[in-house]
Amino acid sequence: MKERFDTLSATCSRETTRLYSTSFSLGIFFFKKEVRRPIHAIYGFVRLADEIVDSFHDYPKSLMLAELKSDTFKAIERGISINPVINSFQQVVNQFGIKHQLIIQFLNSMEMDLKDQAYTSEKYDEYIMGSAQVVGLMCLHVFTNGNWEEFERLKIPAMKLGAAFQKVNFLRDVNADYRELNRTYFPDVDLSAFSDENKRAIEEDILKELNEALNGIRQLPRSCRKGVYLAYVYYKQLFRKIAKVPAEKVMSERIRVSNGHKFYLMFDSLIRYKLNVL
Repeated sequence: MKERFDTLSATCSRETTRLYSTSFSLGIFFFKKEVRRPIHAIYGFVRLADEIVDSFHDYPKSLMLAELKSDTFKAIERGISINPVINSFQQVVNQFGIKHQLIIQFLNSMEMDLKDQAYTSEKYDEYIMGSAQVVGLMCLHVFTNGNWEEFERLKIPAMKLGAAFQKVNFLRDVNADYRELNRTYFPDVDLSAFSDENKRAIEEDILKELNEALNGIRQLPRSCRKGVYLAYVYYKQLFRKIAKVPAEKVMSERIRVSNGHKFYLMFDSLIRYKLNVL
């Protein structure tokens, strides 16, 4: 009867994705059926860790994150967890041979969010690698399904895409991160005097990574290419909206793309995909 529990676990991961991210949910919808379930599982797991460090302020976050880490590796070893989201994730790790070091790097970055950090360029790169790039690599393990040559060929673009998405998130959430969570991710930037010049430098870095990632998206297997491209289009549009406003506005409100505009982008992206003009 474990199949029933595994179905429940997959459902929990899928609903977690739907609740927390419209963009990723729509992107995953356009994956081939065999790819959707494992990607939901990866997103559900990373969302669980994110919630601990970002939301559970009245609870022992360090202890809870340590328990999540311990429970995750126990589940991977046993092949089961009574936590549905972890159970779903361990199946993907074992099925697709996701390297344990990627999981460790991700959780290490989550630990960095538990304490005040003065982000040097080296610490910033370390955080981006653990919080975003390794997640892209976990997904790439699923997309390439054991084809090591294809994984190696697409590894750098996947990392660039993960980094670009994370940096767009940083700009979108810069006000809340700074004022509510006391976090400053961008190295050598004083957010109390965040300037248009600071913002442009960050945007140039993001645009470079988005452009480099697009070439990798074009080479992805057809089972996932359409969905990843859609997520890319959403983030590119969010990036464009942020780039149009001054630094002062970014520090006072959260820039977003409306759900209505996301659906417009979805249909436009599908047409581009069919015409092979990505």
